[in-house]
Amino acid sequence: MAISEILEVEQPVSKDNIDELGHVNNEVYLHWFMNVASFHGTIAGWGLDRLVKEGAGWMVRSHYIEYLGQVRLDDSLRLRTWVETAEKATSERHYELLNTATGRVVCRGKTLWVWVNYKNGRPGRIPQELIDSFRSWKYTEAIAEQWKNYLVSGKVS
Repeated sequence: MAISEILEVEQPVSKDNIDELGHVNNEVYLHWFMNVASFHGTIAGWGLDRLVKEGAGWMVRSHYIEYLGQVRLDDSLRLRTWVETAEKATSERHYELLNTATGRVVCRGKTLWVWVNYKNGRPGRIPQELIDSFRSWKYTEAIAEQWKNYLVSGKVS
């Protein structure tokens, strides 16, 4: 059973995302995944400002991405993410990117995160307060507008 509810947002495709082959470049998917993970953490109360203040936070151990279809400039997309597990010092986050017109998953992935003390660089136990924040987090309609603002400013309003 997942730790958090699913966060689902619209993911725009811009000309900058398109490569010479006319589809979204593979590196862009990772950027989108990291961006929505950061947003999810922020709206759950664990944004970068708090992590710096706490002196500990997330570092990536590994990424896995499976490309299942091409995405082009005119495609309409939904990006989904959730925290699947949180145990000791590691947490696994999952992602899905769906083509809105077809309902097909065009890309999916997961990231294994490690909770690290920023001063000594060593893994530490994930705070129970953080796990509880993701367990109690609930999707609201206001999140769609916050996501749009986040894409422009990098901040949650």
